[in-house]
Amino acid sequence: MGTVQRFMIVLPAMLLLAACDTWFGKAEDPPLPGERLSVLLHERNLVPDPELADSEIKLPPPSPTDDWPQAGGYANHAMHHLEINESISRAWRSDVGTGSDSTDRIIAPPIVAEGLVFTMDAETTVSAFALDTGREKWANDLTPDDEDDGHIGGGLAYEGGKVFVATGFGQVIALASATGEELWRVDLKGPIRSAPTARGGRVFVISVDNKLTTLNGATGETLWTYSSISEVASLLGGASPAVDSGVVVAPFSSGEISALRVENGRVLWTDALGAYRRTDVVSTLSHIRGRPVIDRGVVYAVSNGGVMAAIDLRTGRRMWDKDIGGIESPWVAGDYVYVLTNESEAVCLSRESGKIFWITTLQRFEDEEDRTDPIIWTGPVLASDRLIIAGSQGRAVTLSPYTGELLGYEELPSGVESAPAVASRSVLFLSSDGSLSVYR
Repeated sequence: MGTVQRFMIVLPAMLLLAACDTWFGKAEDPPLPGERLSVLLHERNLVPDPELADSEIKLPPPSPTDDWPQAGGYANHAMHHLEINESISRAWRSDVGTGSDSTDRIIAPPIVAEGLVFTMDAETTVSAFALDTGREKWANDLTPDDEDDGHIGGGLAYEGGKVFVATGFGQVIALASATGEELWRVDLKGPIRSAPTARGGRVFVISVDNKLTTLNGATGETLWTYSSISEVASLLGGASPAVDSGVVVAPFSSGEISALRVENGRVLWTDALGAYRRTDVVSTLSHIRGRPVIDRGVVYAVSNGGVMAAIDLRTGRRMWDKDIGGIESPWVAGDYVYVLTNESEAVCLSRESGKIFWITTLQRFEDEEDRTDPIIWTGPVLASDRLIIAGSQGRAVTLSPYTGELLGYEELPSGVESAPAVASRSVLFLSSDGSLSVYR
């Protein structure tokens, strides 16, 4: 039996977690006693490709990065294989402000630049912390004076000494990264529930009405706009545009994905990753909530509606597609793509063909017996031969990128609603209770 094939058995999630007792440790043997319950609601419709059963996965060596300046890393969201230490532990934990509640939510992932960590809490207070110590450098409450209702929004991006903030109040604000001083503020009218993307002196923002606005990073002036199909219903949060090679790839809640020229907004191509063969209400939403990735001239994207595709950046030609639905960003490294599905599966696919190497099923419910309190997983992030995945139940797990085997786990202060960030050999988790935890 091949290396990959040995890990194709679907193991009960609670058994998997019971088998590990350290963050990056090896699994121990004795399983918990009792009846083993399947963690799947439906029969699996994804299976590994038999042709790859004896294939050996070979990744490029990990490389260090000092910064994580955007949601998803760099502007193209292609971070490849990052480097952290072999054994890590929590270095510090800080309070970033107000945590999530029934009306306000923390959905903005942390970013890292200039040795600082930038965060936004549930009430639109942006803060900066020293990455090495966790000491707060500055904080700025960006809530407009005439707003006091609950809201959900936005995110952060860094470029050229500025932190660009997109808010649920429909505003984009530029702050000086060193001091938090406000440099400019523009009103885009529609609420923004995804982080902006900054590259080459431009800031790209998508509002909830599926309008892409491109701003001058120095002044806030609108350079051009593009509108997709408007949707009445969508999932919480949204995806940031990906930018590379003079092209911006914009994902929308309609399931449309569009490639446009950075300088003038001219459309190169559009595609639709729409829902099909779905029967429940949520999965019929075609929302592209995971950030698209541009890597070596190819766009990788997945929609909630059940389509994952690799698309040629210049021509819009689909190179392959799969019946995979997800709300998290794919992760591309070497010849492989890793993705989390809506069925709480971690999947490793071939970058070239979309064929599946392995599948690992994660815990789907906090209460497996009654199937209540579903767990939402975020990630994956690949760092030093580990896939790091964090969950809404307040636990992070690590999987082998080569086999899908569970390696270890870590308890977090509370649930996590955004994928971890990696910079300067540190792993950062922003929990929904407003705590920022840094491991190194």
